[in-house]
Amino acid sequence: MTEQTTHGAAGSGGGSWAPGEHILWRYRDNASPRIHICRPVTVVQDTADLLAVWLAPGTRCVKPVLADGTSIHLEPLATRYTRPRTTTTSPWFGTGVLKLARPGDPWSVWLFWEPGWRFKNWYVNLEEPRARWAGGVDSRDHFLDIAVTPDRRWQWLDEDEFAEARRVGLLDGEQARDVREAGLAAARAVESWAAPFADGWEDWRPDPRWEVPELPDDWDRTPAHMTT
Repeated sequence: MTEQTTHGAAGSGGGSWAPGEHILWRYRDNASPRIHICRPVTVVQDTADLLAVWLAPGTRCVKPVLADGTSIHLEPLATRYTRPRTTTTSPWFGTGVLKLARPGDPWSVWLFWEPGWRFKNWYVNLEEPRARWAGGVDSRDHFLDIAVTPDRRWQWLDEDEFAEARRVGLLDGEQARDVREAGLAAARAVESWAAPFADGWEDWRPDPRWEVPELPDDWDRTPAHMTT
């Protein structure tokens, strides 16, 4: 295989992934160890300080749906996290997403653009610090999020989902407090315009030679070894 079609040979052994290499960005279900979100991405940068990856338009991804195939977001909030679920695959619609994650941070920062590369916003996804393995990184989503506009204003997102996850037991009281504190720490980084917000990533563009990563058949495989 070429470098661009190899899924992460170096990530969990103390090395780093090379720009252009394909890895998997995955999330586990909050009620089980099962992988329910998997997004093949292209490595932009992998250093001791930052992992940056590109989710290209059209990438075939795994996402959760209700057992009957209904979109989760069409389900009323009161039963959204209690009805049986399964997974399906679908292409990533719209423009791509640049994801930035610093080791140990309980969040990642995503950048979105409008068509024509007009910068839209930053999005802080609150999540477990990512565990690295040979094929990519694994995390769990923490429901609560933050949107950051180009003029540096921020606001909480999905507070209703966060409260419902707490109500049905997907987060206990201590975890909920930790998630809220993580969000406030991310907000302080916004207010002080610290990394990665101040690093000019909104002007970044993907290498036009990069191919769209493929979703492997074993996208939900269990890693032999993981590191943080």
